[in-house]
Amino acid sequence: MTPPPGRSRLVFAEEFDAPRLDRSRWLPHYLPEWSSRATSAATYEVQDSCLRLSIPADQGLWCADEHSPPLRVSGVQSASLSGPVGSTRGQQPFRPGLTVKQEQPEFRGWTPSSGYLEMRARADITPRSMVAWWLVGLEDVPARSAEICVAEVFGDAVVPGSGAGVGCGLHSFRDPHVPEDFAVTQLPIDVADFHTYAVDWTSDRVEFLVDGVAVRACAAPPTYPMQLMLAVFDFPDRSDGHDAGAVPQLVVDYVRGYA
Repeated sequence: MTPPPGRSRLVFAEEFDAPRLDRSRWLPHYLPEWSSRATSAATYEVQDSCLRLSIPADQGLWCADEHSPPLRVSGVQSASLSGPVGSTRGQQPFRPGLTVKQEQPEFRGWTPSSGYLEMRARADITPRSMVAWWLVGLEDVPARSAEICVAEVFGDAVVPGSGAGVGCGLHSFRDPHVPEDFAVTQLPIDVADFHTYAVDWTSDRVEFLVDGVAVRACAAPPTYPMQLMLAVFDFPDRSDGHDAGAVPQLVVDYVRGYA
């Protein structure tokens, strides 16, 4: 897609053309501090100039002794940090008082604080799974915790032949300066096909776009550096009893950023 006026300078381009994931840019784990590197490892491959994140039937639960409902996930993130084992310092804790199970070395790939960001991707999901792309504060300062959710699609919000509910907006979490402003918009798209999901992010507002068309906008977004999170999720307790062989996946063609 063509970036908006004034956003023509390409500052980040991940085309997934190399035979392996660029580990200077991406960590193939999902919030490993709350579980471990082993149990948070993504199932993925870089193939045909795409990153393919998937959840095979034999993949284990993430944070099995802590997270409810049960969750399986394959994701990559562009930064990571934590406090020592037993501390509460980590990113996106899912409940108050959560403690670090495995200390993580600080890692920073691309952590933008504004710009026009876009991802071209497709998804294979069922009613028990979902895919998402979001930005979150590094929490190097605890209040820098807000989230910009660029696109989130649950499988039970997909209507075959009709469209899908695409969620986008802001989550304040522990940042008192960012409003909670999130909504799901029904769009006439087939998420199994490639689409471009984007956010135009300034210090005053964020505008969310799908295939170059504005979906919604929010005021007062975070203005600090944020890490990228791309993931596919599976919720086993949503099984209908006939989907044991389903393998949800998120296939990412590229991620680009303009300033």
